[in-house]
Amino acid sequence: MPVFTRFRQSSQPGIPGDGAEAERAERGDAVAEDVETPGPGSRFTHLRTWRTRHPRAARALHLTTTALAAVLVLGALLMPNTLPAVEPDRFARIPAEAVVGAVVMLALPRRPRLVAAVLYGLGLTALTTVNLLDMGFNEYLGRGFNAALDWDLLPDAQAYVEDTLGGGVATAAAVGAVVLVLLVAAVMVAATVRLSDVLARHRPRATKGALLAGTVWVTCSALGLTLFGGPIASERGAGALRVHAQRTVESLRDEAAFVRQSKADTFGNTPPGQLLPDLRGKDVIFTFIESYGRSAVEDPIMAPGVDRTLDTSTKALAKAGFHARSGWLTSATYGGSSWLGHSTTMSGLWIDNQRRYRTVTAGDHLTLTKAFQKTGAWDTVGVMPGVQKGWPEEKWYGLDKIYDAFDLGYKGPKFSWSTMPDQYALEAFQRRVHGKKRDKPLMSFVILTSSHQPWAPLPKTVGWDELGDGSVFDAIQKSGNKASDVLTDTTKSRQEYGRSIQYSVTSLTQWLERYGTDDTVLVFLGDHQPIARVSGNHASRDVPVSIVAKDRKVLDKVAGWNWTEGLKPDRDAPVWKMSAFRDRFLTAFGSTPHPSGG
Repeated sequence: MPVFTRFRQSSQPGIPGDGAEAERAERGDAVAEDVETPGPGSRFTHLRTWRTRHPRAARALHLTTTALAAVLVLGALLMPNTLPAVEPDRFARIPAEAVVGAVVMLALPRRPRLVAAVLYGLGLTALTTVNLLDMGFNEYLGRGFNAALDWDLLPDAQAYVEDTLGGGVATAAAVGAVVLVLLVAAVMVAATVRLSDVLARHRPRATKGALLAGTVWVTCSALGLTLFGGPIASERGAGALRVHAQRTVESLRDEAAFVRQSKADTFGNTPPGQLLPDLRGKDVIFTFIESYGRSAVEDPIMAPGVDRTLDTSTKALAKAGFHARSGWLTSATYGGSSWLGHSTTMSGLWIDNQRRYRTVTAGDHLTLTKAFQKTGAWDTVGVMPGVQKGWPEEKWYGLDKIYDAFDLGYKGPKFSWSTMPDQYALEAFQRRVHGKKRDKPLMSFVILTSSHQPWAPLPKTVGWDELGDGSVFDAIQKSGNKASDVLTDTTKSRQEYGRSIQYSVTSLTQWLERYGTDDTVLVFLGDHQPIARVSGNHASRDVPVSIVAKDRKVLDKVAGWNWTEGLKPDRDAPVWKMSAFRDRFLTAFGSTPHPSGG
């Protein structure tokens, strides 16, 4: 029966309820049992009348939602930007932004107040987002998020998750991140609108409260009062946004300065005949071991196994006639972005962000590898098992040819992000490049990947004659740890990281024992430290670097560097910035400076 008909019948004289129900019918406020097919308006009315029918529950709900809104707003304003700092005492502060926000809301009429509340909520969303990004970047790269530079890294992060945990997880993570931001925005806006309405409904008391809070804040700030080691009067939210704004501006200024810097080169105009004369006739190999950092050599969990490997390898190389010297370089990156470490070492420029990397690789600044090519005395090749798409940087590096993940004939399984075990990559390098007869000596640029996080599953060393096409690693990969198990366990991550470095160092030094000649010169180093969860929250950015050769004259050239004998650098061995290595190496082996640009 239509709603209208029911209302008319209920208003007939003699029918119970003819007064109040008829009045409600005229207002459209019919109760649920009077409506055969309730519409949206009647549902809303039913919810509204619920507060009248259950006043205590309604009041409790009102107070709870208001308290939650306050907790959300205060939590967003006081949230630190690093995971270790997320402690309860960090939230025992009075945020200036909350006091100012309350004063603004109290001063505005209804509609402007609503707009201000929405904008305030969106501001809290932005603050929460950059704090979460800071947490992630500090955890994995040892630095905060940079809005001017780091958006380009997000696709790389998704590709890493896809290679490590699968495409489904990567897609779910990307969608989840977007949904999380939208959810935070919705919740924050709802919270600020809720609080603004509460302030308006209780304007006299809210005004007194805001005045009192402001007075306390000013007093604590003026007197420098602290609680739990931090100031009671906080401006954490505004400070965080200010830092990000300053970081963005400084990054834009830095880009212009770096363009000028990259055009100045100590050896930019050095004639080919005056480059590296003391290495002529030598097969020179520059090798980066992924995530090989100082922590691997000194951390109490990882170091015992890694140090045994370095000592054993030093003795084995000595038995084969090789000698080594080792020191430390301070990497331009931390936890990831390996290409920044590679390019810094080879260019002699401090390349610590993606924009600098793009700037320098688009130019013609002389790299150490290109110096070999420029002489015309060497063939130059790159071995890049981690490269799975076009890599235009090969021209900037001065490589005649590169061998990527698809050029090395590997038919075995991937080991998480790593496309193939280091031992196989080195054997393929020997078969396809290093072991072939040629008219010129060879300069090789080799990037090893088995020690890339998440360090699960890990390959194991097999007989060199058993490597074949890599299928021998099928059973090893299947029996290894799952990446998800290692990622969630800090202790296991550190243990497996140490084993990965042992594997990579063993593979490289065994390859040198097996295939090195009197004219082989090997330079190998780490690109960066592992992530903070493995290396520690306050770890240095240092990485080991070693030079290995049979010809003692080669090592005599670097005697003035005061590096440690063997593959393990002493704790107090010299530490240089990674960007200093190119010029020191060129100078040590007879290159004559002829500056360009400036």
